[in-house]
Amino acid sequence: MAPDRGRLLHHSVRGAHMSTRSIQPRRQRKAMYEAHTAERRRRMSVALSRELRMRYGRRQIPVRKGDTVRILSGSFRGREERVAKVVRRDYTVTLDNVTGKTGDQKLKPLPVRLAHLLLIRLNLSDPWRRRMLKVSDADAAESSGSSLAAPPGPTPPAASTAPTPSKESA
Repeated sequence: MAPDRGRLLHHSVRGAHMSTRSIQPRRQRKAMYEAHTAERRRRMSVALSRELRMRYGRRQIPVRKGDTVRILSGSFRGREERVAKVVRRDYTVTLDNVTGKTGDQKLKPLPVRLAHLLLIRLNLSDPWRRRMLKVSDADAAESSGSSLAAPPGPTPPAASTAPTPSKESA
């Protein structure tokens, strides 16, 4: 067995390899490009806003479709947009209304790197995510502004039961 020189080495654990923690940039890049999808999901974490950090007691969380983020740098800086797509292969996300023009003047969604984003509102429709953050169903419904039990689709208009005040001349 190779002597341990203060670094973790690749050890096989029931057929799976443990990831190497190296200070060498080439090994870090290699680990990033060869990561499996579950590892890529963990690596695709975005920092939480101060309010969310205080509420959930975490500094960052893996990004998910439906989350609302603030763009911190670039030409779209300061905009708050909803995550439309998470691309694990490229470690990027696409956002609603963040587009660029192609050569023939068509609008194309621009990929945004995760380091340029800050999570400001979480998508709590996933029960696993609510359990991980220790959020009750009632709190999730309150923060999202809609009921979690309601099926997706148009909601019927609410009937008003209060009588409308009539104009009286005095």
